[in-house]
Amino acid sequence: MTTLRFEDGTVHIGTDGDSAAGDDSDVRAALADVASVEADPRSGGYRAPAMRYDAVRDALDAAGVDSDDRVAAALDSPLSLSTTYDLRDYQRAALDAWLDAGGRGVVELPTGAGKTVLAVAAMVARSVPTLVVVPTIDLQDQWIRELETEFDVPVGRFGGGEQTQEAITVSTYDSAYLRADDVGGDFGLVVFDEVHHLGGEGYRDIPRFLAAPARLGLTATFERPDGAHERIEELVGPRVYRLDVDDLAGDHLADYEVRRIEVELTADERETYDEAQETFVNYLRTSGLSMQSGSDYQKLVMRSGNDPRAREALLAKQRARDVMMNSEAKVDKLARLLARHREDRVIVFTASTDLVYRISRRFLVPPITNETGTKERREILGRFRDGTYDTVVAANVLDEGVDVPDANVGILLSGSGSEREFTQRLGRILRPKADGATATLYELVSVETAEERVAARRR
Repeated sequence: MTTLRFEDGTVHIGTDGDSAAGDDSDVRAALADVASVEADPRSGGYRAPAMRYDAVRDALDAAGVDSDDRVAAALDSPLSLSTTYDLRDYQRAALDAWLDAGGRGVVELPTGAGKTVLAVAAMVARSVPTLVVVPTIDLQDQWIRELETEFDVPVGRFGGGEQTQEAITVSTYDSAYLRADDVGGDFGLVVFDEVHHLGGEGYRDIPRFLAAPARLGLTATFERPDGAHERIEELVGPRVYRLDVDDLAGDHLADYEVRRIEVELTADERETYDEAQETFVNYLRTSGLSMQSGSDYQKLVMRSGNDPRAREALLAKQRARDVMMNSEAKVDKLARLLARHREDRVIVFTASTDLVYRISRRFLVPPITNETGTKERREILGRFRDGTYDTVVAANVLDEGVDVPDANVGILLSGSGSEREFTQRLGRILRPKADGATATLYELVSVETAEERVAARRR
């Protein structure tokens, strides 16, 4: 009798428990076409990454090989789950597409479109032990509150100083990376929120160590410039459903408009920018670097450690970037925009922590940066939610993984050329408004600078 067991992030395929005594040619033949299966001379039999469990089981069944499947006992342990959510038409279509794909794949929906609701419906459809993996503690807290309310069951937590496992458990990516090889045989469904994080090399071990046959990835922007989304497809499944902001605006999300405002550098800023940019460009002409990819930037950083010209170019690039992103005209324009929208809920986005504090001091609005503690951030967002604050300013910390209250105006002072970042920030103001009002995102761009190309690229 062939035995399937989960062991340390792998599936062991053995005979008579621990050994492969006897002729196992039928097993070997059955597994010939299953990727990553290897003979295990130490314990006998064969071994595969846990993520291959489903393929191993199906291959043995197809070949008529009898097996004692001890993995399935935990993965398929039934739960009694139900939901009061009434799915929107597109959420139902996304769920059906995922189920039709065998319960594997990625759903791409814009921020505010109810990806958590879709995940709850998927959990009900499967009704098996489920691990939800999220990028931040804030998002973990949000998921736990939602699941405990909807299912009225205890929800486990891996992360934030706690390691408590339940049939439904929510983990941070960091904790899942540490625990997956230990608990990977305990969950039949895994939900990856912000699944694009699996594009990072280290995090890819999480789905490899999990035996869960059912896998759901959630994101607002699936494709990555580095092509890592192709690896995510191998680990979670292909993209099975996609809608963008324009598909839902006006019906399920607020109508929106993006207004681009061009601002001029001051004479001093222009001189500083042009000099710094010239130093940087002159170096590029002789460096063999084109800066068309992130790898070229990394090469420049590495060279700057022992090449004075490379270091000078790197510092010049930073000076030029600081000038164009933090120009006086942007702050002056912000003053006029805040006055125009004094009755609105406004989030100001920047790429600079220094600019956040500068704006906070000038306009007396609360700042949120990576230096802001969890408790303080929650207090600020709570007061923004209840109307005590009508404006907050943030540097790269509200793009994902934080439960942000509704706003109807966003002001983008600076950012990267990332489509993902732009989509996340737009999503922060797109939740449907009770009065049907249109959401507005302003982009402030310094003209005749590299920021014009950055703005075009992220759109």
